[in-house]
Amino acid sequence: ERGHGPYQPHEPGYGLYQPGYSPYDDQIPDPESQALAIQNAKAYLLESSTTSGLNLYDHLANMLTKILDEQPRNAVDIIENISKDVKWAQFQKKMDTLRDEPEILRTFEAAEKRKALFLKPDGEGDEELEEEIGETPLPNVMETAFYFEQAGIGLSKDEFYHIFLALKKLVSVQPVRTCRFWGKILGLEMNYIIAEVQYHEGEEEEETEEEEVTEEREKEVDEAENVDEEKEKEYEPPVSTYKPPPVIPKEENGTGANKYVYFVCNEPGKPWVKLPPVTPAQIVCARKIKKFFTGRLDAPVVTFPPFPGNEANYLRAQIARISAGTQISPIGFYQFAEEEGDEEEETEAGRDTYEENPDFQPLSVSEMVDSLSAWVHNVQSILKQGRCVWLNPLQKSEEEEENEEEEKQEEPDEPQEEIQQEIGPPLLTPLSEDEGIQNIPAWTAQPSTNLIPQYAVAVLQSNRWPGAYAFASGRRFDNVYFGWGHKYSPENYSPTLPPPAQAEYPSGPEITETRDPTVEEEQAFKAAREEALAAAEEEEEEEEEDAEDDEEDDD
Repeated sequence: ERGHGPYQPHEPGYGLYQPGYSPYDDQIPDPESQALAIQNAKAYLLESSTTSGLNLYDHLANMLTKILDEQPRNAVDIIENISKDVKWAQFQKKMDTLRDEPEILRTFEAAEKRKALFLKPDGEGDEELEEEIGETPLPNVMETAFYFEQAGIGLSKDEFYHIFLALKKLVSVQPVRTCRFWGKILGLEMNYIIAEVQYHEGEEEEETEEEEVTEEREKEVDEAENVDEEKEKEYEPPVSTYKPPPVIPKEENGTGANKYVYFVCNEPGKPWVKLPPVTPAQIVCARKIKKFFTGRLDAPVVTFPPFPGNEANYLRAQIARISAGTQISPIGFYQFAEEEGDEEEETEAGRDTYEENPDFQPLSVSEMVDSLSAWVHNVQSILKQGRCVWLNPLQKSEEEEENEEEEKQEEPDEPQEEIQQEIGPPLLTPLSEDEGIQNIPAWTAQPSTNLIPQYAVAVLQSNRWPGAYAFASGRRFDNVYFGWGHKYSPENYSPTLPPPAQAEYPSGPEITETRDPTVEEEQAFKAAREEALAAAEEEEEEEEEDAEDDEEDDD
């Protein structure tokens, strides 16, 4: 076959490209008209688009330049893609500086935030390094992470190490006696990394004194405002006979649900924030609601029933509930201190302190996995009242009793309902006594591996609080929580219904409004009144006439 070449005389295209030859010689315009047509065509191509601001002439020129520079294969097949690339390049940021602006990566931003964790304060030397090697409240987070990693539980090694450094910073700033990585609660916007600490005895008392001073000041201000309002009010409305239920006070710091102090931060490197103590009302309300955390401590908790506090209080209440239900230890590791005095009081109220058993003999992994009786709760359970130690709300102090005696002399005595004392499971209760959830056991125990059982670790998982785990290997054990902070419920959550509407006030004749009379009744009333007036006038006239007759007779 003949390749491409000049056309043969018998072919239709012969002579088209010969200079000075054209089959339409009679239709060729003069040079001036041809130049004008070319200018008009170029002007049309140079018209800018009203949407993008580009013109077809420059676009075609850029496309041809790109094709000639890159020389792609089968350019006609990818001409549409080349057109898109040329258009896209027009909208890219053009730098008018000598150097391009570097893009800030997320990894770089995270490294800048955590840079402070790797820096030592000024003045630290070998002397402080020797002190750190000795006794320190800082926990070995990496060792705990290693054991949990055997069961596939935990965070990445980098995040664990960053948390380790953040806890070191917390211990160096706060005068704590013990410190432990409690866990991580997930949020919709940010997460919470939680540290559990215990203060020294002197430090905690100072904080309680400050709280008492602030509470006293608030009471004084409220009393002064009440006095001013009473003076301003001249008319006193009727006093309500409703008496609200007594407010159950919170447990003192270092006892019960407030035994530990908790610090939280959203990411390692950010400042630690201390959570406030938890109150019984917050725990009772937290049991009735279910709400996701946002990651902002000052966020309002909009629920029904209304929660008494913000997200910081709700977080503290959930931490108390999770700790009371999932903090466990191998049986025999802790024991109650033998004290001759106050034994009777401890048996009545329940012991709340224990000590480490120096003669503890660890059980094997198979024994820890086969029986839940090998594990015990090492945190006090929370009663329905919202406290770990039951308090009689009707029992009052001596001052309140004296004030009530004066009031009782004026008012008759009212019968009081008896409140039954709540008793929860004692401390160091075996896990075998925990109630299951329908057909689901409260705990699931398993070894970390079945392939090498001699080096396995006993791992427990809570089914009541998904995300709570515990491990034991010899004398080493620990607890951790990774989850949303919600308790498992076999049924779908349904919020509490609002209370029924209050009944209307009973209507009686003393408060019933009189009915307006009709037109007929008004006319009848007017007619009767006129008749009565006319009758009265006639009687008066008759009396006057009788009196005149009597006077004439006398004369």
